[in-house]
Amino acid sequence: MDFWSFTVEASYFIAAVLFIMGLKRMGSPKTARGGIVWAGVGMVLATVVTLWHPAMEAGVGRYFLILLAIGIGGIGAWISGKRVQMTAMPQMVALYNGMGGGAAAAIALVEMYSGAAWTHGTTVLILAVAGAIIGAVSFSGSLVAWAKLEGVQKKTIRLPQQHLLNGGVALATVGLGVMIVMAETSAPLLVTLLLVTTLALGLLITNPIGGADMPVVISLYNALTGLAVAFEGFVLGNAAMIIAGTVVGSAGTLLTFLMANAMNRSITNVLFAGFGVDDGAEAEGPEGEMKSVEAFDASASFAYSDSLIIVPGYGLAVAQAQHKLWEFVQMLQKEHGVDVKFAIHPVAGRMPGHMNVLLAEAGVPYDMIYDLEDINAEFPTADAALVIGANDVVNPAARTDESSPIYGMPILDVDKAREVYVIKRGKGTGFSGVQNALFFGDNTRMIFGDAKQVCSDLAGGLKQL
Repeated sequence: MDFWSFTVEASYFIAAVLFIMGLKRMGSPKTARGGIVWAGVGMVLATVVTLWHPAMEAGVGRYFLILLAIGIGGIGAWISGKRVQMTAMPQMVALYNGMGGGAAAAIALVEMYSGAAWTHGTTVLILAVAGAIIGAVSFSGSLVAWAKLEGVQKKTIRLPQQHLLNGGVALATVGLGVMIVMAETSAPLLVTLLLVTTLALGLLITNPIGGADMPVVISLYNALTGLAVAFEGFVLGNAAMIIAGTVVGSAGTLLTFLMANAMNRSITNVLFAGFGVDDGAEAEGPEGEMKSVEAFDASASFAYSDSLIIVPGYGLAVAQAQHKLWEFVQMLQKEHGVDVKFAIHPVAGRMPGHMNVLLAEAGVPYDMIYDLEDINAEFPTADAALVIGANDVVNPAARTDESSPIYGMPILDVDKAREVYVIKRGKGTGFSGVQNALFFGDNTRMIFGDAKQVCSDLAGGLKQL
């Protein structure tokens, strides 16, 4: 091994260590920012070394195009990252994830169109085909997920004989892949047909899935993107791509299973059951009326409580109410001595960690934030619970109603608190279309209105006491 090759491989090893250490540090809110920086440094190192690699043998013009693409992509990502609202973060994750899958598929397609994939042997060709299929499915599927979360696609589309159609397109895709592998040289027509069927497959698989399952789907496509990148790393002989893709793929797979388990559902059920397909439709639910209360009365109840558990949901993010909420909580703690804790469900919000990031943005200390397993036992002894914009994760029907689509899903036991207050814009069913029995409970009072305004009114009510 010459000096240049040794330097490149050593740099890739260092980049891999930075990726893994960065991912490790992302496991805690206290070190997550540093973890992102570590992983970012690793990515910069891997990119620079790849451009420096002697095997590139690129001319000035090719380097110019590469740097131009990096500049356009980097500037676009920087601007969009700065402007994106917390409520739109899941959409951005879906979009960026789709771009990663599309890039992996594009690498494979270039190798196959040029005929270079056939010069590396059958194994590399198989990996190129597999990477193209997985990357293209992740690309088109992630775009559908983005469209649903962004509200561009408001209705879930289910075609007649949907599963049969999906199976037929999948078989055609595999058949084309086998034909490409068996071909003796470049087969542009087969490669083009493969691209068409894989993109169609991603659309067909994702379209029937309800909006409530989109976070799990995004996580699954993230894992597939990592796998596609790893495969293309083998095709290009790039160790950094292999390691980074493997890390992303394994982490995404683990996260997907954790999210599915938190919903008490299997991955196949998420992909094929169509839960939440009637997005926004009025759903059947418990009989009775929701009992409303004014913010001032609720604030008085909180002020005379010894303990309060707050459950944030997507409604908190939509209203950007986290700062007003924290202002209210600080008043409860300092002026009334109330013990306040925050309870986070694994699938609260639109992506894992959504609520944690939202509360951290407002300055809520990490030691006040508890996971489901750590906080559930405290609800029966809590004087009050406050739910802000959460629905399925606090629905007691998951424990009692076997006919409910969410039956068996682990939930936060909010209904067991002495008093329950729910901040909600209106009487709708929420993102999944499942009505919440909690809202009709004898110990539940609804505070209707925008979460930010209600939190401001709660703080105002405390000042009048």
